[in-house]
Amino acid sequence: MRLLCTAAVLALAFCAINPARAAQCGDVTIAEMKWASAGVAANLDKIILEKGYGCTVKIVPGDTLPTFKSMNETGQPDIASEFWINSDRIELDNAIKENRLVQAAEILSEGAVEGWWIPKFIADANPDIRTVEAALQHPELFPVEPGSSRGAVHSCPVGWSCRVSTANLFRAFGGDKSRFQLVEAETPRALDDSIAKAFENKMGWLGYYWAPTAMLGKYDMTRLSFGVAHDKAEWDSCTSIPDCARPQINSYPVSRAYTLVTRSFADRDEAVTDYLKKRAWDNSTVNEILAWQDEQDKSNQDTALHFLKNYTAFWTKWVPADVAAKIEAGL
Repeated sequence: MRLLCTAAVLALAFCAINPARAAQCGDVTIAEMKWASAGVAANLDKIILEKGYGCTVKIVPGDTLPTFKSMNETGQPDIASEFWINSDRIELDNAIKENRLVQAAEILSEGAVEGWWIPKFIADANPDIRTVEAALQHPELFPVEPGSSRGAVHSCPVGWSCRVSTANLFRAFGGDKSRFQLVEAETPRALDDSIAKAFENKMGWLGYYWAPTAMLGKYDMTRLSFGVAHDKAEWDSCTSIPDCARPQINSYPVSRAYTLVTRSFADRDEAVTDYLKKRAWDNSTVNEILAWQDEQDKSNQDTALHFLKNYTAFWTKWVPADVAAKIEAGL
């Protein structure tokens, strides 16, 4: 009889603990930013929080500055899975200092990288080409079109900041004097298509791109060195300014992307916050995931599920073993 009573007491205690844990997490809002890596990350967090931590998660539309403003001023949404902090560093630092927001994991562990790239098969065949300066000595390897004696440096569509920086860097290197011309893409798709065409025809390609992206997951590219460190003062005063009079050679900055959490949510659920402080992935992994998404034409949610089902050894390091078991059982 005493054993039955003890068992009953334990059962009641267990039942009391579980609802309390679910209530502790409760309703959660996560901002889904408009670019691919952030959209997948938001849906990944949604699945992990629901399956592993018993949360009730709602995905809400997000974008960098509006989401930051809302989180900072209203405390909603609770989480921004991938927030690029360079866009508003000073205000973010103030929000953290004043205890309104918490900066969790650097979700893109290597940062988002920009630069000028060439196909790896060109780099492998020409080990002397590891810098932009060296590439510009070989217009024959990066022809505007087959058989042309002029090389091409591919740039971005109208309205993209990289169009400005690429044009200024092209002038800083004296690209036209090296028998190169700047080829500015009319659309994002045109830029992607130029890379795909180069790989299809086993031709050289030289130009601006960034990671993590689906394209760099599909096509093996080598990023070239600009030969100098990033000069922020020069970047702010000239490299990023349209038609800067005397552009100098410069390197692109590394953009940092972190997870942001409101202080109210971080205090409400320490277990989930601990997960958000550990969860991070490298650019190579994100490139692979985004390439799969693009090739299969899948949603952000489908892509997050694909990651959880196929990269178990990767993500189970982010959560306790019992939470990982719940997530796997729920997939």
